[in-house]
Amino acid sequence: MDARFTAEQDGIRLALRELLRRRCGPGESRSAADTPAGYDPELWTALARQLGLPGLALPERYGGVGCSATELALACEETGRVLAATPLLGTSVLVAPLVLALGTDAQRADLLPRIASGSLTATLAVPPGTALALTDDNRGDWAGGGRAGGVQARPVSGPPREDTTSGGTGAAPAPRGGWRLYGQVDQVLDGHSADLLLVAAHAGGFARSRILLFLVAGDAPGLVRTRLTALDATRPQGRVQLRDVEAELLGAEDGADVLGALARTGDTAAAVLACEAVGAADRALETTVEYVGQREQFGRAIGSFQAVKHRLADVYVQLQAARSAAYFAAWAAVHEEQRVGGLALAQALEALRTAAAEGIQLHGGIGFTWEHEAQRYFKRAAADELLFGPAHRLRAHAADAAQLFERAEVTV
Repeated sequence: MDARFTAEQDGIRLALRELLRRRCGPGESRSAADTPAGYDPELWTALARQLGLPGLALPERYGGVGCSATELALACEETGRVLAATPLLGTSVLVAPLVLALGTDAQRADLLPRIASGSLTATLAVPPGTALALTDDNRGDWAGGGRAGGVQARPVSGPPREDTTSGGTGAAPAPRGGWRLYGQVDQVLDGHSADLLLVAAHAGGFARSRILLFLVAGDAPGLVRTRLTALDATRPQGRVQLRDVEAELLGAEDGADVLGALARTGDTAAAVLACEAVGAADRALETTVEYVGQREQFGRAIGSFQAVKHRLADVYVQLQAARSAAYFAAWAAVHEEQRVGGLALAQALEALRTAAAEGIQLHGGIGFTWEHEAQRYFKRAAADELLFGPAHRLRAHAADAAQLFERAEVTV
């Protein structure tokens, strides 16, 4: 493994950092999170047109840039630094890889170019930690096994419809007969605003249930979406209710390893999230160091006190360890050497939580207030742990997958 950045990777990072510096300051980020959509469409358009960010990891034949998930993760380190509120995670990190891996040729040709251009936003409607195999084996109860709950799918027989497109909002023409979905999914990233939803649903009845993925247009009849109050306003979430909603099956019904594809996507997403958390932790530490160099107590800057130096040094060491783990996970996700995204995410989230907590304390009486930026970074760490973790469960699942404790018992 060559740990050095390529010229292309450096160029992507620097160009994105400059654009975000000009267009995504603290005030703009707060204002974007407070909009009904939860993000700034103008910023999203700029990221798509100037940098091709939504299609960074998509092949060129679909209008993408042709880079890998490694470059996408490095780009998300920059968006994490400013807590940019964008639909990038749901659209490009979760949905696009699944469409590329499982979709039919027609579905790829219809959806991926629009995702790459930024004209189509999408999200994955699943329980994140379990379905993406980050905190548990996604082949367990969530995948069926005779249990009800979640979202159910039933096939509908009938003649093909002449025109079942969704008016440009996401779904391609439905196959003969089609499917209908009913159920509810909570805590869906951008679930209230995405143009297209990729919904995981049980099919085949309770006794022989299996998980399939379905495309649902954002304006489909019977689809009810509600924005939820989230701990982190820059990571908007929605509740999705499907009341006998028409849907299109992603790919073929037989032969597709849906759970395996979700697990692979989850590992890549964890690496991307780890890089994003590292960027946020780096910025939190940077602002704290700046502040302790300016604030004076007893006639000297508090940053000159040995106790403060030690605390910030500990944060720096933890941050650098998390950065190394995140970069390795981003590399491994592409080269498929091993799945270490969950471990990297656990370390990065802990580094972000520590950096943000120390920042709040060392900023004194203003650190925890709504007006200051320090509290936003702490909320990002806590919110991501609630969605994708927590850290101890990420590590426990990685240990189980590696059969770590079983090996220890045999050795003893």
